[in-house]
Amino acid sequence: MAKAKNTDKLVVQNAAKTLLANIRFASVDDPIRTITVTSSIPNEGKSTVSINLAQAIATSGKSVLLVECDMRRRSLADMLGVRSRGGLYAVLSEQISIDQAIVETGQKNFYFLDAEPHIPNPADIIVSHRFSKLVKALSAKFQYVIFDAPPVGTFIDAAEIASLTDGALFVVRENFTKREEALNAIGQLKKSEKVKLIGTVMNYCETETSEYYYSYYTKDGKKVKKGSDGQGTSKKGIFTNRANV
Repeated sequence: MAKAKNTDKLVVQNAAKTLLANIRFASVDDPIRTITVTSSIPNEGKSTVSINLAQAIATSGKSVLLVECDMRRRSLADMLGVRSRGGLYAVLSEQISIDQAIVETGQKNFYFLDAEPHIPNPADIIVSHRFSKLVKALSAKFQYVIFDAPPVGTFIDAAEIASLTDGALFVVRENFTKREEALNAIGQLKKSEKVKLIGTVMNYCETETSEYYYSYYTKDGKKVKKGSDGQGTSKKGIFTNRANV
């Protein structure tokens, strides 16, 4: 059982590293450093993708800040197991400084900025001049900044945040999100000329792995799973990035 869990973890880590590499290749001349992560509806796993991407960046030796921007449905602090003395609202209202609000996550190079619960009028905060200035200040302070935004189909926040960042990642949960919901959400993002959609991330998809994490095809086209015992396994709950990322 422990071995299976470790295998799942390694597969997820490798997927996150591949996603990071594809983001880097997506714009070589104009590197993508600030990223908005969103989805079409809740429960597609965008926050999990945000965390794993941040961990991959930190592991590569680059500094990364993960920002909680899903103010109505906060989850990152609990997922990371961290607490701060203040968050976005306190910083924007100048109650505390950025440095005082940002906390370490326990992983080298990986930092977190939370959002307080029950923030009034999140949409108004995001379109404010102060929020725009904060995005610029954070991008100057860290090599990467990831903004975990609400689903596009629920609030306009994601499109507004994405218009301030270098690009947006769109998370889709396999066998969960309806095609119409995804298309409508992407259409909403594309309405703004300022939003650059980097690509999509397929989440909770099923993938085949083995002891050596690859398979091959014989001359007659038969797929063979490569491993010490020749048996591969099928894993759920990991993500993979598609060709347009």
